[in-house]
Amino acid sequence: MAIQTPGIPKGTRDFSSEIISKRNYIFETIKFVYQKFGYSPLETPAFENLSTLTGKYGEEGDKLLFKILNSGDFLKEVSPEELSQRNINKLAGIVCEKGLRYDLTVPFARYVVQNQNQIIFPFKRYQIQPVWRADRPQKGRYREFYQCDADIIGSDSLINELEIVQMIDMVFAKLDMSVNIKINNRKILAGIAERIGYPEKLTDITVAIDKIDKIGLDKVYEELMQKGIEENSVKLLEPILNLSGKITEKIQCLEKFIGETEIGTQGIAEIQKLFNYINNFTFKNNIELDLTLARGLNYYTGAIFEVTSNDMLMGSVCGGGRYDNLTGIFGLEGVSGVGISFGADRIFDVMENTGKFPKNTNISVKAMFVNFGEKEEMYCLKILQKLRENSIDAEIYPDIVKMKKQMKYANDKKIPFVILAGENEIAENKVTLKNMIEGNQDKVSLEELIMTLK
Repeated sequence: MAIQTPGIPKGTRDFSSEIISKRNYIFETIKFVYQKFGYSPLETPAFENLSTLTGKYGEEGDKLLFKILNSGDFLKEVSPEELSQRNINKLAGIVCEKGLRYDLTVPFARYVVQNQNQIIFPFKRYQIQPVWRADRPQKGRYREFYQCDADIIGSDSLINELEIVQMIDMVFAKLDMSVNIKINNRKILAGIAERIGYPEKLTDITVAIDKIDKIGLDKVYEELMQKGIEENSVKLLEPILNLSGKITEKIQCLEKFIGETEIGTQGIAEIQKLFNYINNFTFKNNIELDLTLARGLNYYTGAIFEVTSNDMLMGSVCGGGRYDNLTGIFGLEGVSGVGISFGADRIFDVMENTGKFPKNTNISVKAMFVNFGEKEEMYCLKILQKLRENSIDAEIYPDIVKMKKQMKYANDKKIPFVILAGENEIAENKVTLKNMIEGNQDKVSLEELIMTLK
């Protein structure tokens, strides 16, 4: 009987050391920028109580939550009648009390509420951890993936939004990625919903508009009418969703369309102030006001951001926005926050496919000692210890085998230097340092060796 080859769940991946090195390059770049703007690290558990997660992402988001069965006899609270009815949602509420986190923002809000007496506001934190979504796996979309979040909570200032745009621009400039930074405001979308006569259907409208890049404008109109919005009202959206031109021209059109609504007026004022800030600085990437940007998550209440790659056709590689009511659902009212999340996996895919990673990203160690025999081995081990004490990553080939095999190992691992020590080197208290990239080699002392490798 043939042995079945083991596999992994769809939407997940194994990561080799080479891939991990490249991912770490992305993480370290993002972390460097976050710290430059005063954000501090935070981590939360991989799973939360379902009561913390449900109802925070909208109906579609709730469907994508991975639920965890209760330990032990998880059916003990389920009656035979309930089991026979096969009401999956009701059963899940009984047999599952916990779920894997869907994002990092809701757990962050929970953390803030739990620790509000120890936190110094405004509170700025960054968090780089995996999240899980029961989504249909496809190119650029995984069920397990990393998010790299930064949030500031406890401040209404639009300076925070400006700095988020600056962080986005700086991260992608450092990664050598060309991107388009799109900005909108949920208050503007609320004003549009009110203007066409359906303020109560804001969620339906934003969920539909958010799909415009995937399904096209006509399908969006169809979905809106299926949600009960009359055709005449849907047609009112057309000039707004097709609006082009300079930011000032877009704002003038918005003022005419939603200027009479209170919430629309607030949104226009916020967008104007944010772009007034932005226009005083130089950015390497394009920044635009995109009125079709909706961001489907229900908790956004102000500015919203989405970033797409110009180097490769891909979904958004970064997104976020302002949320005024998120901590309120956990009992802490009146605390506003704004944040962003970089999609490290999509960024990786873009950089890998466009050759953006630096050549030395996947170098595991700086040097490898060739193992010629027991006497040479002990000589090299002592020098190896000195290198490590001087923060130089190095290793020795563990087995005494043919030199050809050892050199192949160094080549395959892309180790840039090989160190050789035979009888002559030991007699002179030196080693031979071979540059594997350029092909040259020199006999050097320990001090020279450390200086060269550093």
